[in-house]
Amino acid sequence: MSILDDCLAAITPVDEQARAAAEARQLSLTKPPGALGELEVIGNQLAAIAGQCPPPVPEPAKVFVFAGDHGVQEHWVSPWPQEVTLQMAANIAGGGAGISVLARSAGVEVEVVDVGMLQPVEQTTDRRIAAGTADMLHGPAMSREQALAAIEVGITCARQAVADGHRALIPGEVGIGNTTVAATLVCAFTGASAEQVTGRGAGANDEVFARKQALVARAVQHHGLADGSGPQDPIGALAAVGGFEHAAMVGLILGAAEARVPLLLDGAIACSAALVALALAPDAKGYLVGGHEGAEPSIRHVLDAIGLRPVAQLGLRLGEGTGAVLAQPIVVSAARVLLEMATFDDAGVTEEHL
Repeated sequence: MSILDDCLAAITPVDEQARAAAEARQLSLTKPPGALGELEVIGNQLAAIAGQCPPPVPEPAKVFVFAGDHGVQEHWVSPWPQEVTLQMAANIAGGGAGISVLARSAGVEVEVVDVGMLQPVEQTTDRRIAAGTADMLHGPAMSREQALAAIEVGITCARQAVADGHRALIPGEVGIGNTTVAATLVCAFTGASAEQVTGRGAGANDEVFARKQALVARAVQHHGLADGSGPQDPIGALAAVGGFEHAAMVGLILGAAEARVPLLLDGAIACSAALVALALAPDAKGYLVGGHEGAEPSIRHVLDAIGLRPVAQLGLRLGEGTGAVLAQPIVVSAARVLLEMATFDDAGVTEEHL
């Protein structure tokens, strides 16, 4: 049995009895019913994920920044040159990037994993499948074997992190051109149009943005995915139009579900990967927390499609895992409410009477 098959076989639905127990406990805590709003919903979900109430506090957390390059950048779908992928991977690993700063602030560990950059970079974990993907307009971006290998990188990362004691996982990424790939995946898995889900990514001007939208539409047509037929063969669709970092994120999501730990989705790249993961394992949905809604339109499209509400709405468009890392302390607080807040009986507080 392959690593992927073994992982898929181990994924089970979240525990609805534990969620019901959490909902009941919320009513006994020293607050008006529903007074903590979405924090209560998140806490109840954490109980369902762990299968116990109160749930364990989901920390420490770890963000894996998967790095890869993309053949579609030959068409300049991003205004940034491709060598920026290498430079930013080194910057993140060296502690100087946005995700590095925010992760330190939140107490989250960061690991940069090279799954397909054009060249290796020191300080990153080498799990390279190839030196970048192929141009998805001329053929599949990856072979099926490459896509499977990248998914298994993500599963292995999840398993190791949980074995090391991490209790929440966050998928991050770096790769020039990857929002174009993400938009193409969202089209392929939802049937949305390129105009609906393609954003400006890392600051595309009007000319680059128009070219990007056109290339997304061409790619889904070229691979016969314009009708949203990707879920019929999720691996095939991922190989056709995906990226190495997208595939690794698919594996991280599946690995989190296998281990019954929450996974906080970040931006457009992670959301597109979630569509692939849920096509492979629908029960993995219960383990996903919508970290944030950023500026890319595909994020809202995916969150709506899979029924998740974002923890934060900050208009971010950086990627790297930043939005999910910012949401992590809120998710931790949701667990602590169920674990540490006094009940009416404990505190000797009179409950409301209608």
